[in-house]
Amino acid sequence: MRSGTAYKAFRVGALVLVVVGLLMPLIWMVAASLKTNVDIYDTSKALLFSPTSENYAKVLDQANYVTFILNSLWVAFASTVLSLLLGVPAAYSMSRFAMKRSALVVLMARVIPGVSLLVPWFYVFSNLKLVGGFTVLILSHMFVGLPLVVYIMMGYFDGMPLELEESAQVDGLTPIGAFRRITLPLSTPGIATAGILAFIFSWNNFMFALVLSGADTKTLPVAIFNFVGYAAIDWGGLMAAATVVTVPIMLIALFAQKYVVSGLTAGATKG
Repeated sequence: MRSGTAYKAFRVGALVLVVVGLLMPLIWMVAASLKTNVDIYDTSKALLFSPTSENYAKVLDQANYVTFILNSLWVAFASTVLSLLLGVPAAYSMSRFAMKRSALVVLMARVIPGVSLLVPWFYVFSNLKLVGGFTVLILSHMFVGLPLVVYIMMGYFDGMPLELEESAQVDGLTPIGAFRRITLPLSTPGIATAGILAFIFSWNNFMFALVLSGADTKTLPVAIFNFVGYAAIDWGGLMAAATVVTVPIMLIALFAQKYVVSGLTAGATKG
């Protein structure tokens, strides 16, 4: 009994430490976004302070962050939808026809650092007069989203019984019809998982948008740098902008965690 009680106490303590370690930076970020710059530097007001909404007013009004939010939403939504439209059929083909070499190429695309492609992309897209527009941002974000979609959906299709499609074809459906009417509806959790993760990666992407975006197409992660000056940093505005970037993604992940878990574990076992 004592050993069991000690183990439970240790487990609870370990969980508390992990949760506190993960939440403390977020709590500090939100608290700092409600302080003035003077209060942020004042350690005596770390816990007790008079909250202010000036930082959020500065972010949403003066810094024109509504435009940056819409830019991030458009780029993340468009790149995610295009990645799903291309990635789901590609993953199905690779899974059903055992295209191991193609799957290896997709895996390599996941491994290659994106920074190694920035210079060639900038050179090519600048010659095509596309740098600074939404097209180049969407295409560059698809470099992250498309391999992710293919990688997740391949595991999902591998774990789906082939007999379902064979039965549908016996009933008169073509292979494409069986995919559209049988396989695709059953793979909704996997598609939801891939779409959510692709959207999150696109929303948080900083490197591609920093190099390839223009003044009118900045996304939120890049726009945060407006609060970093040469001589000083507006920590209050910076924390408020970071909160605006982080909170929507946290809410999406919180409400969609059921689909994410089920989609990631599907295909882990086969048979």
